[in-house]
Amino acid sequence: MAENIPGFLQYDFHAEGTTKPVYQLGSEGQPPVVLMHELPGMVPECVALARELHEEGFAVTMPLMFGQPNQHAIVTNTLRICLSREFSMFAKGKSSPLASWMRALCRKAHEESGGRPIGVIGMCLTGNFALTLMVDEFVMAPVMSQPSLPVGFSQDKHEDLGTDPAILEQAVRRSQEENLPLLGLRFTCDPLCRGSRFQKLEELFGERFRKIEIDSSAGNPHGIPRASHAVLTVHRVKEPNHPTQQAFREVVAFLHEQLQTNS
Repeated sequence: MAENIPGFLQYDFHAEGTTKPVYQLGSEGQPPVVLMHELPGMVPECVALARELHEEGFAVTMPLMFGQPNQHAIVTNTLRICLSREFSMFAKGKSSPLASWMRALCRKAHEESGGRPIGVIGMCLTGNFALTLMVDEFVMAPVMSQPSLPVGFSQDKHEDLGTDPAILEQAVRRSQEENLPLLGLRFTCDPLCRGSRFQKLEELFGERFRKIEIDSSAGNPHGIPRASHAVLTVHRVKEPNHPTQQAFREVVAFLHEQLQTNS
């Protein structure tokens, strides 16, 4: 049984034959944002991010896909994910099965907000979920931070977007027809999210793909470690002039802009 998080409403959500715990923070009057955690799990930094987004005026829905909240369990959760059929870890051109469940959760957040547009934030192994979710008309602020699937060492896997071709085509077409932007974040030396993946997104979405790439090369001005990966959580430095904190501010601005909060 999933543990409680102080201040969050917790419930189980069932759809597509799957039931998972969901944590919610905020009221129906606030614009909804669905925050999807990364590997190693719903770590304390991810829970803190949810609280920050709520402080910025958003109602945050945060599904627990594996493990327990507020815990770092990289070994246990990595083994769990590798054995799971819910994530397409290594297959090219294939959406993770759990993305369908996530679409249903996003629809619930949209309906419970009184039909307001919603934002979605995917990170690491959920980063590419943003592409699947943006095919729905109520998703107006898709954010993908360090999208990392599929995992592999070949160039074609580095370029792959981990999304079924038909769904990807729908996402691109909707972006074109509605001039809907997509925001992406990564560290420049991240081995799990190479620059070639962002180049592919630029090829498909053109100027509608807004990218934030943070310098993590050797000798970078801010001393960011080369192995940095989690832009908004574990590897974020909450100092006003730090690039990762500026990236967080840009995400918040993007959500306000796209969800028309007048903030």
